[in-house]
Amino acid sequence: MTIRAVLFDFSGTVFRLEQDESWLTEVTDHGGERLDLEAQTELMRRMTAPVGQVVDLDDEHLHAWENRDRDPGLHRKVYLEVLKQSGVRERTQAEQLYQRLITPSQWTPYPDTEAVLKGASGKGLKVGILSNIAFDIRPAFTQRGWDAYVDEFVLSFEAGAIKPEPEIFRIAVERLGVPAAETLMVGDSEEADGGARALGCEFALVDPLPTTARPDALLSALRAHSVL
Repeated sequence: MTIRAVLFDFSGTVFRLEQDESWLTEVTDHGGERLDLEAQTELMRRMTAPVGQVVDLDDEHLHAWENRDRDPGLHRKVYLEVLKQSGVRERTQAEQLYQRLITPSQWTPYPDTEAVLKGASGKGLKVGILSNIAFDIRPAFTQRGWDAYVDEFVLSFEAGAIKPEPEIFRIAVERLGVPAAETLMVGDSEEADGGARALGCEFALVDPLPTTARPDALLSALRAHSVL
C-alpha cells in the first residue's frame, strides 16, 4: 500500500526538551544541595517520559497522571508533584521549571525535522503532528515557518483522547482525509504511538536520543517506508 500521509509524534520524535544547565544551576534538593548532573538528567527524563509512572503517587495524583494529557490543570498539578518528588525543594523553582516544559520555544528540533516535514509535504503527502500533550505546541513550528508543511495538529488536550486510544488516531486520519492503511505513524513509543497499528496504520519507531546523537533517524524511517 502506498503511503499518502505521515503522522509525527512531537516529544522525542521531531522535538526534544533538552537538558539546559542554565535551568538547573540554582535548583536545590530538600537538603539545600544543588542537584548533581545525574539527578538533573533523571529529572529531565521524568519530565518527558511518554508512558509509565515515573514516581510513586497517591490516588489523587495518580488520577492526574493518567489524565494529564487531557487536561492542562491536571498536567500542571502532577508535574509539580513529580518535580517535588524528584528533589526540587523550592515551589518557585518547580514552577519555573514547569513553565519551561510547557513553553514551545524551549524545545529543540531534531536535525532532520525540517527536512522530513518539507520533504513529505513537497511530495504531496498529507502531514500531521499527533501528540499526547497538554499545551499548544504550534508555536514551535510557526516560529520556524514549519507550519507551512503541516496540514493538521491533533493534540490530546484538544481532541479529548490520548494515544494509544484508537479515537485519537481516527481523528487524525479523518482530518488528513487519507485512509489509515495509507498513513504512516512515526513516534518514539511502541506503546503509545504504536497504537496506530490497531487502526491499520503503518508504524515507524525512532529512539528519543539527544538531538546531537540522532542526526537522521526521521529521514531513515521515511525512506524505509518508501516515503522519501
